[in-house]
Amino acid sequence: MSHGPRSGLGAVSSALLAMSRHLEVRDVLKTIVASARELLDAQYAALGVPDDHGGFAQFVVDGVGDEQWKAIGPLPRQHGVLAAMLREARPERLADLRQDPRFEGWPEAHPELADFLGLPIRDGDEVIGALFLANKNCQKPEGSCGFTAEDEDLLGILAQHAAIALTNARLYERSRELTIAEERSRLAHELHDAVSQKLFSLRLTAQAATALVDRDPARAKEELHQVAALAAEAADELRAAVVELRPAALDEDGLVATLRTQVQVLDRAHSARVTFAGHGIRALPAAQEEALLRVAQEALHNALRHSGAAHVDVSMARRGNGAVLRVTDDGEGFDPTAVRRAGRHLGLVSMRDRASGVGGTLTVESAPGKGTAIEMEVPGG
Repeated sequence: MSHGPRSGLGAVSSALLAMSRHLEVRDVLKTIVASARELLDAQYAALGVPDDHGGFAQFVVDGVGDEQWKAIGPLPRQHGVLAAMLREARPERLADLRQDPRFEGWPEAHPELADFLGLPIRDGDEVIGALFLANKNCQKPEGSCGFTAEDEDLLGILAQHAAIALTNARLYERSRELTIAEERSRLAHELHDAVSQKLFSLRLTAQAATALVDRDPARAKEELHQVAALAAEAADELRAAVVELRPAALDEDGLVATLRTQVQVLDRAHSARVTFAGHGIRALPAAQEEALLRVAQEALHNALRHSGAAHVDVSMARRGNGAVLRVTDDGEGFDPTAVRRAGRHLGLVSMRDRASGVGGTLTVESAPGKGTAIEMEVPGG
């Protein structure tokens, strides 16, 4: 619900800063729409990003509740005044949308729109979206539009910056997709080189055992033991490669929710009590979130498999513009200066490499009989 218009350079600056703060396309669109509705004091605002099939790849609204939005039904097609804005790339300011000859109606649950202001969002010569407002919150003489020429100029400024923000968000998402694709390609090569060699050896050893079953059972038994060992090695290679894939949950739910879910699963699966605390954490760059998740997973694995702990606690907290992860247990602990003898050298090296790879630091506090605390801090993005 609107609380009156915001005017002046400060309000516009706040809106533009809010747009630039987000990198996800959906977040950018929502910020643009909310900023436009507040600044121009309209009852409704929406932004559509067209697809290549006569519909919209994204359509974001502000001023319509969740229940009403569900009742409206599927996303609209490109039709009426919206289609005209996308096709002709020109502003539209109307006293009553319903009286326009291009008006084609709307679903039963759709709110009634009257006065209307819409602008195309352009990236050079390409129209990449349409931004519109409806039902200005003001007294309007019969047959006149509540939106003014000044409103149109202000919305034009927002549309120009929306084009920049939307283009940047698209570039960010494409670069992230490319990075993920490159990483998956690298892992595919590793799988082929490592696992396929193991499987080839496995097949040859199994064939040798088959040939020896009748004439040398003892030798065949040895070969079958080798088959089991090779199968276990192949499984380990596969598991190590798959673990390197960025989990889908991290992209869909974010770091805090992903960690909370994994801790809940581990708490149910192990006799040790595993807890998680974390809230108010700002979003971090994808590489930092993945590094924090991997270090948390490695630390949890060590605590639950090797320490004999009764309690393992995971926490995430904001520190400055960055974040700090802490995993503590009340297990048997170890001497950090003798990690090779403790059998955890490779895990600690891997965690330190992940931390330094994203500009962070990793500290390990432990002593025999005193439990272990692993802390990773990363700077803000």
